[in-house]
Amino acid sequence: MPADLLFEIGCEEVPAKKLADQLIAFPKLVEDELANARLTHAGIQAYGTPRRIAVIVKGLIDRQPDINEEVVGPPASAAFAADGSLTKAGQGFAAKNGVSALQIKDVAGKKGQYAVAVRNVIGVDTRQILPALLAGAAAAIKWPKSQRWGWSETTFVRPVQWLVALYGGEVVPVAWADLTATRNSRGHRFLAPGPVEIASADAYLEALRKAHVIAEPEARRAVVKAELAKLEHATGCNVRKDDDLLDEVIHLGEFPVGVSGHFDPSYLEVPEELIVLAMRTHQRYFAMEDASGKLVNRFATMMATIVQDPAVVAKGNEKVLAARLADAKFFFAEDRKRSFDQWNEKNESVVFQAKLGSVGQKARRIENVAVQLANHLDLPNPNFVREAAKYCKADLRSLAVNEFPELEGLMGRYYARHWGFDPEIATAIEQHRWPKGQGAALPTTDVAAVLAIADRIDTVVGCFAVGEEPKGSNDPLAVRRAAIGLWQILLARGTDKWAGLFRVAFDAARESLAYYGVNLRSDGPVLEFFRQRLRGILIDQDIPAVDADAALAQSFDDPADAIARAKALSRVPKPAREVFKRVANILDDAKTKAIAPAAAIDPALFANDRTVEQDLHAAAAAAQVREVEPRKRRDYVAVFDSLVQLQPIVAAFFDKGGVMVMDPDPALRANRLALLRWLIDPYLAIADFRVTTV
Repeated sequence: MPADLLFEIGCEEVPAKKLADQLIAFPKLVEDELANARLTHAGIQAYGTPRRIAVIVKGLIDRQPDINEEVVGPPASAAFAADGSLTKAGQGFAAKNGVSALQIKDVAGKKGQYAVAVRNVIGVDTRQILPALLAGAAAAIKWPKSQRWGWSETTFVRPVQWLVALYGGEVVPVAWADLTATRNSRGHRFLAPGPVEIASADAYLEALRKAHVIAEPEARRAVVKAELAKLEHATGCNVRKDDDLLDEVIHLGEFPVGVSGHFDPSYLEVPEELIVLAMRTHQRYFAMEDASGKLVNRFATMMATIVQDPAVVAKGNEKVLAARLADAKFFFAEDRKRSFDQWNEKNESVVFQAKLGSVGQKARRIENVAVQLANHLDLPNPNFVREAAKYCKADLRSLAVNEFPELEGLMGRYYARHWGFDPEIATAIEQHRWPKGQGAALPTTDVAAVLAIADRIDTVVGCFAVGEEPKGSNDPLAVRRAAIGLWQILLARGTDKWAGLFRVAFDAARESLAYYGVNLRSDGPVLEFFRQRLRGILIDQDIPAVDADAALAQSFDDPADAIARAKALSRVPKPAREVFKRVANILDDAKTKAIAPAAAIDPALFANDRTVEQDLHAAAAAAQVREVEPRKRRDYVAVFDSLVQLQPIVAAFFDKGGVMVMDPDPALRANRLALLRWLIDPYLAIADFRVTTV
């Protein structure tokens, strides 16, 4: 009968982020091992704390199913020698399927004689398979960094202390890391440090709870939230929402207990982002705020155990935090004794990328591109663009950003305001780094948007120019993110004056790089890279890939227009797509054969009586008239609705009228090609029907 399996690896404390990763990866690893062993089950659930990683497999079958099958292999002539023995190919086929030579038969198939392996494999009891299977799964866990300890050759993220393996309540003798599995887990390091006997997989969670270990991550999340709510009630302050920190904190202890503390209110003179980052990055503390959302001099954090006097713990946390905030206050004070120009001087000796020069050179390239974009857009304050671009990278040399790189741009805004720059310049300095990720905030002003585009286009084009474009998962300068961010900014702007800005930015970046001796060898690869990033955005908006490809194949300089065209393609049914694809293919074939359409359509070359040629000509002319206004306002839905009306007439031209486009008569052939070109060109400007068949 099926039974539940429990497998737990107990170890020293695992870092929170690594634990979170393994709660996803380890159950998948076990699932793959079970599948390879032909062991089916009813589901796998992962559990984990800093001191353990575990899986429970529900309803695991108690025996492998038998295998009775015939596997067709190479032709008999290749598998068998003249004397009937197996050739090397036949022996390889037998070995691959785990059968002997006697189990390879010569069988007649539909296309001749073939070697067939007859496999009859008796299933093995699950209990016999599990020891090696689970040991293999444990050994296969991948960590960014592993270690050995003692004389063991086992590698793991932390020293392994115990193993638990139970199947149907019976111990599975898994031997790994110089340990053999038992039914004894361990409780909380301080509150219940002794062994915890586990009767079965079903009893696992409750047995650990009695030993002050909450093994379910989501249960710990609920506990942490409840503890934070208690602290809010006790202090009268609100815990500032921070989902990323919450995701980490739930993996810092096995039994979370909340505690609150405070810090000297004089530290609130420091920018609150600097305070919050110092708390969350160094100490994993939650910031607290008043009812209006203003930061207060209190914090909330989690202990990993119950203590006799929480006030003592709070005092300790306060002491550690005071040192961190003193550093932050010092950084902020010292930075304000410098200037942007002084920091820019230092940027001249700091390498941005070995082949692309210094950070100072990058800032000047950004300035060159941004000014050209501002002129193209006719922004009212081009000097704001120039000033913001000149100083957008200055804060990289500040003490605050050196300590907290996440504050790049933000600290620049604070310092710009301190030194009397216009608020719009200060905002642009901060927001030139926006968006910082998928779905993050976008620049809110034209000046900031121009600066952000200039920064990103310089990075992308520059990396392609020096051969440092992304390859596989290798993307150290975040070139993909830069390209996606650029499209997101342009899409958010979306107005007519921003429509062609991509091409202006691209040309400006290429010219600016060339001025510094960095020349782009070919536009093609980097433009295709940008097209693929925009394609991903379209697909993320639930636009079918085939429609995205059809729209982007024609043009993508204006991303908002490309999305509108791709979305409108949903109005075109498959029959219409196919008939217009046929038109495009005929014209492509004629071009390949160097057969040119006539310069102009000559209706006199149509047949004297009414024909499908005349019908098509008249229908296309009517379509062009009714599409004038929709095309002006980019109403592609109306344009494609008009196209659909043409589909039966175009189909009749091919299928019912007996018209031979590639007529032997050169004049008729050229005229008919001209008719098809005149018909389809207005639609090909919107979408390429050669890639729209679904």
